[in-house]
This record gives sequence, C-alpha cells and structure tokens, in this order.
Amino acid sequence: MDEHIPVLLNEVITGLDIKPSGTYVDLTVGRGGHSSEILSRLESGYLICVDQDAEAIEASQARLSKISNNFEIVRYNFSHLEEILQEKGIEEVDGILMDLGVSSPQFDKGERGFSYKEDARLDMRMDQRQELSAYEIINNYGLEDLTKIFQIYGEEKYSYSIAKNIIKARELKPIETTLELVEIIKKSKPMKELKKVGHPAKQVFQALRIAVNDELNVLEKTLKVALAHLKPGGRLAVITFHSGEDRIVKNIFKEAAVEVGNRLDGPMTTITKDYILINHKPITASEDELKRNHRSASAKLRIIARKERRQQSYGYER
Repeated sequence: MDEHIPVLLNEVITGLDIKPSGTYVDLTVGRGGHSSEILSRLESGYLICVDQDAEAIEASQARLSKISNNFEIVRYNFSHLEEILQEKGIEEVDGILMDLGVSSPQFDKGERGFSYKEDARLDMRMDQRQELSAYEIINNYGLEDLTKIFQIYGEEKYSYSIAKNIIKARELKPIETTLELVEIIKKSKPMKELKKVGHPAKQVFQALRIAVNDELNVLEKTLKVALAHLKPGGRLAVITFHSGEDRIVKNIFKEAAVEVGNRLDGPMTTITKDYILINHKPITASEDELKRNHRSASAKLRIIARKERRQQSYGYER
C-alpha cells in the first residue's frame, strides 16, 4: 500500500509555476510527495522543507535524497517561517506551499491518536515535543470550552450534548483512549444521526486536532508572513481540508489581492494591491483523483501571486 498520495499534485505544480533556478519552501513536507515533484524540477534552485513531525522528516529525507541534494529539512512548526528565512539569510522566495491535511501515515498510525478507528491514547500532537494533547483537553477543559471547540472547529451539531457526556464520564474515571471517546460521542447522538453516512466521531476528532495544534491561529499568522516573503512573480499555494481553514485563506487572499474603489470627498479611486489571485474559485480534485484517493474529496487549493513589477497575464484562471 502506498503510504502517501499527495493531494492535487499536478494542480499544485502547475500553480507554483516552478522556475529551475528558484527558491521554494514546502511548509508541510510530510512524506515528501509534493516536495519530490518540486525538487525534481529544480536545477540550480533550492528547496527548504519544514515539518514538526520527526517520523515525517525521516521519511522525506530518504525520499528527497534520491532526487538531488538541493534541499534541506528543518524541524519547526510552520509558524516559524520568519525565523527560518532569517536564519538562512533569505529575504524573498519564488514559491511557498502549505498542505494543511493530516498526512495519511499520521492518520493511519493508530498510536498517534488521530484516528477514530484505532484504539490508542488520546494524543493528536503534530509535534510530540509539545505538552498539550487531546487527553488534556478532554479531561481538563470545562463544558463551555469543550462545546465551543466542537462547534467552531468541528461544526458538530451535537456539541453541547457530547461535551456534557464527556464531563459526566470523566467524573468516574479519566477518558484515556480514542475508542472510549468514540463511544461517548455515539451515545450523545440520536439513532438517526448514527445511521447517516460517515463516522459519527469525525467532526469531534477534527475539532480536537485543530485545537491541540492551534491550527487556525497558526495558519492566519503564517499566511501573512508567507505573502510578505514572496518575490515579484512568486506564488503561494495553500491546500485546505476544512471550511474554517478555507475561510481564513480566502479572506486573507482577498484582502491582499482584490482591488477596491474608495471615495473620500472626491472622485472614485482604486486602491491597487500588490498581489493577484491565480484562481478566484478553489481548485478541487478531479474525478480520477477522487477514485484514487478518497482523502482528496474535501481538498481545496487556492493560489496567489505577488505582482511582477510590470503587469503580466497569469493564465491559470479557474
């Protein structure tokens, strides 16, 4: 079984418009699926890969080393993009990629605690050096905080009921494993919900993962830093898997790129922006990719470019 199928691979590579001599950053290298394709197109160029998962770094190091030596991998959360570039004396880059999905090996490896199908200690830490895990949230957060996490990050309809039953259950003993939590979630939902397609715990587990890793706040901060470090003509590509993520990307890209009219006691003027949207609507997986990789179903790709000093056509409208 293939351990890692990169999502929207062809669309990402086309969208980044890779220059053989360019400098690129893959902020979510994972098992190196996207990075290997970027690296294979570089001649004198260089690729910086970032991940906070030690196992992912080991796997991608082995994979990328077979292609060329024009890369390095650093173990950081991608929120440290500013520091990473400063350490290397790099002001601007030709392209940046962010793939926000949990990599398949992480999800499939039961002991990491991401999966609602495998029994393991509640964990969900992308970086296992951090202290906060799903166990601490489930066993220590109050009713209001748990409800908010499930509602905002998971869009879970039965957030309050699930949170209330979690607190009730942990009064008897700590909730230690993924399947213990799954049972509580199932008992918190009416039978009509349990009969629906899809796992009843999916949204709560998604919400917990986002909360454990502070994913939405980190995303917003990093997007702004990434935009600031693009060269003229440089591109930022972001793949999201959750409506909250996509909303943040859409809004920040819109703020950076969409020119608006402004009237202040005079004629209408246009506020010119330094960026341009490569695709106005998110790019989604083709029918062929959906057949090969079911995890691509919720993937959305948005791409933005810093304008050249002279305006040019980008030719990737969709």
